[in-house]
Amino acid sequence: MAASTPCSDTTEAVELYPQQGLWLKPIARLNVSVSLPQLKTPGKSISNWEVMERIKAMVKPDTFSLLKVVKSTLEFIRFEGEVEAKSLLKTMVARLDSKTIKLSGFTEMLKVRAAEAKVVFPTRHEWDSHFRDAKFLNETVPGERPDTVHFEGLPCKWFTASKDSDKASEHVLKKVYGTFGEVRRVDIPMLDPYRQENRTGNFNTFSSFSSLGTSLTFEAYVQFKEYIGFVNCMEHLKGMKLMYKGDDNKAATANIKVDFDKTGHLSDKAIRKRRLERAKLQELEHQREEQKRKEREEEERKKEEERKKKEEEEKERERKREEKLRRREERMKYREEKRREKKLEKKRQEEQRQLQEKIALEERRILIAQRKLESIRLLTELFKRAKVVKQQQEVERLEQELEQERLRQLAIERRKKEEEELKRKKEEERKQKELQKKEEELREKLVKGLKKRKYKEEEQHREELRQKISGQKLKSAVVMPHT
Repeated sequence: MAASTPCSDTTEAVELYPQQGLWLKPIARLNVSVSLPQLKTPGKSISNWEVMERIKAMVKPDTFSLLKVVKSTLEFIRFEGEVEAKSLLKTMVARLDSKTIKLSGFTEMLKVRAAEAKVVFPTRHEWDSHFRDAKFLNETVPGERPDTVHFEGLPCKWFTASKDSDKASEHVLKKVYGTFGEVRRVDIPMLDPYRQENRTGNFNTFSSFSSLGTSLTFEAYVQFKEYIGFVNCMEHLKGMKLMYKGDDNKAATANIKVDFDKTGHLSDKAIRKRRLERAKLQELEHQREEQKRKEREEEERKKEEERKKKEEEEKERERKREEKLRRREERMKYREEKRREKKLEKKRQEEQRQLQEKIALEERRILIAQRKLESIRLLTELFKRAKVVKQQQEVERLEQELEQERLRQLAIERRKKEEEELKRKKEEERKQKELQKKEEELREKLVKGLKKRKYKEEEQHREELRQKISGQKLKSAVVMPHT
């Protein structure tokens, strides 16, 4: 939870300690309950966020400074909301109470109930009965009677001695709550590192020291000298939250928990017990520091021994390295001498080999010269014989070429004659085809002429027949009246 929330409306604020920028502001809180319909479709659910948004829309133009879900069941969702001013509570309750909400995907309307929330705060009867019924408390002793207020959730930055500090100050705390009555003593447990360690139950390490002062809020105990101061403080803080107003007039509020001390935290017995525990822890811390010092000394001694051992080892390595280098140099000298002897022996063998090669080369040259002379003689004879053979071959080749040329000419002439014969035959065929075509055309003309003439003769014969027939009819027509 955040240590504080911004506040825009400071009209209802009352002074607490303006020098520190601290004020008291009434808690304006209301409870909103939304009845849920029975979910008949498996897998279907109602979104708390959607319901919350609908509630925020219902109170517009006013807004919640805080709205959260405090309980969610299958039957209802309960919200707790805070508003900037207590004067807005009735208006917002009227806008919400007995109203309905329609959610997307649901046909049934959700009924809303709203009412002002009761602030949980201890009453005079509670602390009177607590200290009256307690068997091991003495009401005449400070801390064992109703004189100490227990605070939780106080913002650290609001109770610092300077703006640059992040730690709450007991002096500032005493001044602030001294406005209700004279303060006997105050206590901020988080400022005592030994108590922090004691609370964690860790007596072997100081891990809690590193987290000291890193919290945004702190708890505190304020003990008043007089009962009236205690009562005055409890009555003024009932139903209130703490408000801080900075130099820039920007305000912020913080919900703090206020209760009467039920543990006798600031009683003499508890203080003595804490002092004894602190002394034990200091002694334990001293022992740990002594142990750490011895451990450091032992570690340094071991490091020194290790360093000396390393130096000895380094010297031994250096000696061995020098010995190794010396032996290596001796081996190199020995190998160098061996190489020199090998080179001399190799040079002598090379000179001997070169001499033998020269002798062998000279002998080979003589042998090659003899073989060359014999080869020249042999080649001369071969060339003579080959020349005759070549001439004969050349003559035969020429004869063959002449014969081939003659045959080629004959083939060309034969091919020309064949081509001419082919052309002649083609020309004859063409002429034959033309004659046949002309003959067919003439035949067709003759046939057509004969057909035409025959048709004319038939026509003429038919005409003659018609005339004869028509003449006979006329004669019959003329003869018929005389009968």
